[in-house]
Amino acid sequence: MKRIAIVGGHGKIALSLAELLTSRGHHVHSLVRKPEQEADISATGAMPVIADIEALSAEELSEIFMGHDVVVFSAGAGGGSPERTYSVDRDAAIRTMDAAAHAGVKRYVMVSYKGAGFDHGVPEDNAFFAYAEAKAAADEHLRTGPLEYTIVGPGSLSSEAASGMIGVGDDATDEHTSRDNVARVLAEVIDADNTIGHTIEFTDGATPIPDVIAAIA
Repeated sequence: MKRIAIVGGHGKIALSLAELLTSRGHHVHSLVRKPEQEADISATGAMPVIADIEALSAEELSEIFMGHDVVVFSAGAGGGSPERTYSVDRDAAIRTMDAAAHAGVKRYVMVSYKGAGFDHGVPEDNAFFAYAEAKAAADEHLRTGPLEYTIVGPGSLSSEAASGMIGVGDDATDEHTSRDNVARVLAEVIDADNTIGHTIEFTDGATPIPDVIAAIA
């Protein structure tokens, strides 16, 4: 059993992940901004923690993460202003990494997207540019830091039911990735030390998720 903190706990991926993890016997704390979100968290079997990651310092976040084995970052500004995108997807994300390291949490799993990186190719006048830049900076900070990280990069997200099947590499040909499949990938990654130091980009596909994760080397 692991103690796992999910940042961005009220998102659809996070809610699905919390339910998967608690069903496997893990102890989950899900960080949310609003008290009215607590009931949804409790329904998954996780414990809600009211925490505004935009407002909290790395030191304050470190106190929340103390005693945990894993931090999963599944938060996002969800579009809107570039300023808030940078605030959440870059600055707050980086603070959670620094806080996790300070708290003695070794394992950190980041939800990114397929194609993330400073070579993303998104033009500056595109509405997606701020998000692409923010995720590139956050992912790079994670790769160059002390944490035992895995970066998960799904394709364009859909609300389809989980198939339990994905494709990676040349098999990642579907345009979409089910949010529930992303949650299943995260649940597998948390227990798979062979994924440490890897970025896993994928879409919905034809290979069972446990087989894909087990084959990563």
